[in-house]
Amino acid sequence: MKLTQLVLAASAAVFSLGLAAAPQVGAPAPDFTVVDSKGNSHNLKDFAGKHVVLEWTNHDCPFVKKHYSGNMQALQAEMTAQNVVWLSVISSAPGKQGHVSGAKADELTASRSALPTAVVFDESGVVGKAYDAKTTPHMYVIDKAGVLQYMGGIDSIPSAKVEDIAKATPYFANAAKAVLTGQTPDPAVTKPYGCSVKY
Repeated sequence: MKLTQLVLAASAAVFSLGLAAAPQVGAPAPDFTVVDSKGNSHNLKDFAGKHVVLEWTNHDCPFVKKHYSGNMQALQAEMTAQNVVWLSVISSAPGKQGHVSGAKADELTASRSALPTAVVFDESGVVGKAYDAKTTPHMYVIDKAGVLQYMGGIDSIPSAKVEDIAKATPYFANAAKAVLTGQTPDPAVTKPYGCSVKY
């Protein structure tokens, strides 16, 4: 009897892991509640009726530094000017690379002239794992109805070289523009590249 219960419990655990596996494009984006660098709480439902961009970030990652040479800031400016909510998500756990305080996050935002709507913290990794965020950067676009429309890489050249930005296919930018005009991104899923998220 005990063995049967163990098997059933193990099966249930595997099944529940499968259900929580990866978010699906075309399905509702996983809900979340996060606190930003200024101590304000945000829930995905708070942004109903607005497009939302999630950008996983780690300021010490060379791939993030590449895009913060000006590319990420330009994208943030373009998107937020169109009333898009841009959340830069830090999932680095305490003691891991990229983990910062709220004050340090604000200092980084100012020093890099970054323009996210907010920098939010996911120290437990719950949000990152719900979105299956693997790298920094890893980009997501959620439409006004709360449906996930894009997830993947920021562009097509997985290098840390700034000069490659101009040569790359801008997967994220193309997807975001498509969603803003009511179109379906193509591709809607691409392979992200960068440093592993430091859960």
